Amino acid sequence: MIPFLDLKEINKRHRKQIIEAVTRVVDSGRYVLGKEVEAFEEEFALYAKATHVVGVSNGLAALQLVFEAWLELGKLERGAKIIVPANTYIASILAITGAGLTPILVEPDPDTFNLSLEGLKSCDLSGVGGVLAVHLYGRMAPVVEISQFCKENGLLLLEDSAQAHGAVIEKRRAGTWGDASGFSFYPGKNLGALGDGGAITCKDPELATVLRALRNYGSYRKYEFEYAGTNDRLDEIQAAILRVKLESIDVDNTRRREIAQIYCSEIKNPLVRLPVFPDDALSHVWHLFVVRVERRESLLAFLKAAGVQTLIHYPKPPHLQNAYRGVFDKSNFLVTEKIHQEVLSLPIGPTLKDHDIRKVVEAVNAWN
Repeated sequence: MIPFLDLKEINKRHRKQIIEAVTRVVDSGRYVLGKEVEAFEEEFALYAKATHVVGVSNGLAALQLVFEAWLELGKLERGAKIIVPANTYIASILAITGAGLTPILVEPDPDTFNLSLEGLKSCDLSGVGGVLAVHLYGRMAPVVEISQFCKENGLLLLEDSAQAHGAVIEKRRAGTWGDASGFSFYPGKNLGALGDGGAITCKDPELATVLRALRNYGSYRKYEFEYAGTNDRLDEIQAAILRVKLESIDVDNTRRREIAQIYCSEIKNPLVRLPVFPDDALSHVWHLFVVRVERRESLLAFLKAAGVQTLIHYPKPPHLQNAYRGVFDKSNFLVTEKIHQEVLSLPIGPTLKDHDIRKVVEAVNAWN
């Protein structure tokens, strides 16, 4: 079976360095908010060309802590509306509601799966305080236009960069276009830890200072608490592992683009709708390669029988989840629902072999 993503093989390449990094932490005697977190924050800031980086426990925490910090700084009020694409992973919505804010779902561009300028312009901006632009599947949303729209309308812009480590538009990486950005280092991400992890990038030093307190129980100094914070610190061991894997992220992203290019050029099955390969290739890091097909279960079963593992990202949109039962008008999201009914993710990852790529292509082309 060709695995959807072979995490053991991916991490096997770094085994020696990872063991050395973990040993370094064990031998240091300092296991929470120590030198490894500090070093990773500095190194990720250099990589992303970000002004400030704050390591946190996971991607959801990264997004929610930004909203909480903006509330503490008086830049948002409880209940303020936040525009977000309706087809995103539920963590984007949870971050908004978890901070006592109100998500305003907008239909995505069906070709890119991302928020569009047209979608933003269709919104009633009354009571809106910000926009959460999600770089879904590794493709950057049109942040040039979105950031300009936010500036013109006095809105905060938060990037959800959980799937877009290293993506670039106009020589600026994901995470540097908004007022802040949240990253996830879940093991399956392009830059993945061996457990949970996340980070926040931002430009505002005051925001970064508040975030460092909020992630640590709301404390700047031991036993003194300025805010009602959380325990959302990036772990020392995970930070050490991320420092190792950060060195190969660009090489891995290049391999993902090569695989995506092969899929886009060689899959010829007219029943399968391929993702649009962007003209500015660097704007997409292909965290996922997502096709659309009306008879999804048939293709999924066919590929499984052919020895190809696939996954569905995501089978049910947030507005149809029990967690948000009765919150949203279900009749408003026909594009989103159709996307979720049709999407299927093909294997893609930096260790995928050429002969396996050919097998995937042949299998998809053989289905009818």
